[in-house]
Amino acid sequence: MQPKNKLKIVSLLPSATEIVCALGLEENLVGITHECDFPASVTDKLQLTKSRISHETMSSAEIDHAVRSQLDGHGSIYDLDEKLLEKIKPDLIITQELCDVCAVSYKTVQKAAKIYVADAQVVSLEPNTIEDIFENIKTVGELTGTQNKAQEVVGNLQNRLDKIRSQTEKIEKRPKVFMLEWLEPPFAPGHWTPEQVEIAGGNCLLGKAGEKSVTTTYEKISESKPEVLVLIPCGYYKEDILRQLPNTSFPKTFKQLPAFENDGIWALDATAYFSRPAPRVVDGSEILAKIFHPEIFGAPNETEAVRVSRDLLKFEAKTAAKTI
Repeated sequence: MQPKNKLKIVSLLPSATEIVCALGLEENLVGITHECDFPASVTDKLQLTKSRISHETMSSAEIDHAVRSQLDGHGSIYDLDEKLLEKIKPDLIITQELCDVCAVSYKTVQKAAKIYVADAQVVSLEPNTIEDIFENIKTVGELTGTQNKAQEVVGNLQNRLDKIRSQTEKIEKRPKVFMLEWLEPPFAPGHWTPEQVEIAGGNCLLGKAGEKSVTTTYEKISESKPEVLVLIPCGYYKEDILRQLPNTSFPKTFKQLPAFENDGIWALDATAYFSRPAPRVVDGSEILAKIFHPEIFGAPNETEAVRVSRDLLKFEAKTAAKTI
């Protein structure tokens, strides 16, 4: 392994970029993805990927169709700049196999590394739970000679979670919460998100910790009667969500949801706090705790969460009566 000050790292995951920087290795990053934006200081680094799909110009339904079309045809929604990879000559490439929607496929990275940078070590991070995320941080620490820093980072994150738990574990009244991971079609939460909800003192509906996010229906969401509805479509910031809402039609049954009647619909930065398996998932739990139990944790500020006005929600138009 190269000495820490000489190790050249390419991160093909925004979450890995956040982990690398949390370990004090930002100067070692020689290449990132087009989506890596935290910390903000990394955005000037060389970008090795491009997306064939635009969150800015396409609706969530259009994005879902485009993704499924590409992946069903065994294609990819990302391009990898192999020539730039060869020019950079990294010692360590961090990628993943968990989700072809989240990053360049592992097979593509493996093939490119074998052809263009045969000496590079390719490491795949595969977290499904919060504990897995912490283990990933330790793994990157071991790979980069920053084990002590990794232990410190994980220790601090664990302490923050324990602090939330100590205040929520005895709460009897836990709100029923649905975390909407995609708008059209609706997705129920998976992986670490149900854990974030439970730690924050909520009862997560239609999702299981450690398992994949799955497509659901608006009917099932309505039947579950969430008291809090949190909009966290994968890869979106609050501004993206608010921009997409006028293009999204919810069923009229949503007007009977306790969350709708009680102004309990929220938009959060999914990209920052839920989509990426990185240190900021702990921030996500802290923000949820403020939403679920403001009497204990205080209310979230507007940089953390935005309460969605009922007026922003669009509902299906009435079906015209058929004439004979």
